[in-house]
Amino acid sequence: MIEFAAITSMIIKHAPQAGQPIIKQAQKNEAVIKILHELKLNPTQIPDDVDTVYAHTLVRYGVFKPEAILNLFREKETKDSFWNAYTNNTPFEFVEYIRKFLKKDTDLDTNIRKANINISAELEKFGEVFISVAKDSASKKFLIPPEQTYPHWDLDVYPKEFKALISEKTRLFCGRKFVFQAIIDFVEKEKKGYFTVIGDAGMGKSAIAAQYVLATNFPCYFNVFAIGENKPEKFLASIRQQLIKRYSLQNADNADLRNLLQKVSEALNGQKLVIVVDALDEVEQEGNSNLLDLPQSLPDGVYFLLTRRPFNQASKRLTSSPDTPVDELDLTKGDYQKYSQEDIKEYLRSFLKMSKDEIRQWIQQLIKNPNSAKNTEEVIELNQWIEKQNPPIDQTEFVDKLAEKSQNNFMYLRYVLPAIATGKYNDLSLKGLPDGLKQYYITHWQRMGMDNDDNDINAKILFILLVRGEAVSSDTIADILDEDIFPIEKILGQWVEYITPRKVQEDKKEKTYYTIYHRSFFEFLQEQPKLDGNKNKRRFKEIKEKIYQYLNG
Repeated sequence: MIEFAAITSMIIKHAPQAGQPIIKQAQKNEAVIKILHELKLNPTQIPDDVDTVYAHTLVRYGVFKPEAILNLFREKETKDSFWNAYTNNTPFEFVEYIRKFLKKDTDLDTNIRKANINISAELEKFGEVFISVAKDSASKKFLIPPEQTYPHWDLDVYPKEFKALISEKTRLFCGRKFVFQAIIDFVEKEKKGYFTVIGDAGMGKSAIAAQYVLATNFPCYFNVFAIGENKPEKFLASIRQQLIKRYSLQNADNADLRNLLQKVSEALNGQKLVIVVDALDEVEQEGNSNLLDLPQSLPDGVYFLLTRRPFNQASKRLTSSPDTPVDELDLTKGDYQKYSQEDIKEYLRSFLKMSKDEIRQWIQQLIKNPNSAKNTEEVIELNQWIEKQNPPIDQTEFVDKLAEKSQNNFMYLRYVLPAIATGKYNDLSLKGLPDGLKQYYITHWQRMGMDNDDNDINAKILFILLVRGEAVSSDTIADILDEDIFPIEKILGQWVEYITPRKVQEDKKEKTYYTIYHRSFFEFLQEQPKLDGNKNKRRFKEIKEKIYQYLNG
């Protein structure tokens, strides 16, 4: 086998004056590098020239990649911007540059969009490959002072614990253009400020926040009441970490929110920062100060996009100074209801186009349960259910009627559509489907026979999750009820649409923890023990006593 070194020796021998320049230039050429790879003539050590390492990175990274993204990285401006961000350990500057570059090069931007390319993911992957190639060069040129290490080319601008939530909320996202346009207008018009999207439970506020984060990669925090991710200290720790990472802030590890935002404002250099905070109404915080200790005054260039349920002045807890603009968009008011209705219809039309496999994958992602596969074995397309209706209906009537029944509530559709697709409503007509989210919960409760004595343990399991108000393992539920764990997990599996499972390793053993998926169902359960003549009063009281006994030995 011919070695690469033998080839370079031959070139130098026959062209002593031009040999080295020819070799160096060849090793910077992407096509030549590809040929060397195919012939397995790769150099044992890559030269420490930046252009050469960049060219080798293009080849190593480019396997099976669309031509559009490769063309972006081939641009000289892209390479120069990458190296500048690399040497300064500021990868987010590279992201911002690429976004600006694509705004100017509309043809390349269009090709990248057509190829359905996730720009942030590809920029991160390219940076990681560059570092691996740089390591192969064994040159100190690619180490970053003062620590003399390789840079952290990590473009996960939001915490990993929010990744699954963002993925779920945006999977079938559609519409809401009027919301995003209002946000854009506010940010363009004002130098800073708070913009709040208001809506009832299930109207898609979290999905709006998630879609905005996905589109912009801005820092974010999703308050989740069920798992206790709704405290000011947790919010500050998360946002602080995101901002330090994004702007390479110094001496900010213990900064409070006001000082942190001031440091960011000074580092913006004319850019703008929007921090997304979802479900402000789910925050648990004593006192009367602003929720999450949000500052009354914001520095220039800093904005907050907030979502929350309707509130009164006593529960608002968002006081701002005269120099900090505040605006709101209430999804329950005026023309916004009409716009929301059209978005609901668009969502239904997209679901009607889904195949059985797509529906199955969607449902399995929604319920996140290890036993979800058996719950989706016999899914049907919505058209099949529509065709069986008596009297007959068509797709347009189905979309219009179900949109009306939803009362502009996406959470309603999140429950009803999988129920139809898995055959749970084969005995009901379109007219017989429940009206609105609360009626849906009531209907499901009744259809499950939850007020019957035979389902005593089923209701008690849900009340344990309600009383604890936090993630509870199936082992703990079994201990509280003094029951075997297997029937407990089987019952939990019957409520997969309403309960979120999460696997945790504890003492070398895998445990499954459960929480109530949505605040609206949590509130529905709270109402059950209050109903007159309802067995749930007794059940609820018994569960509180059992939990007390469990906690006190």
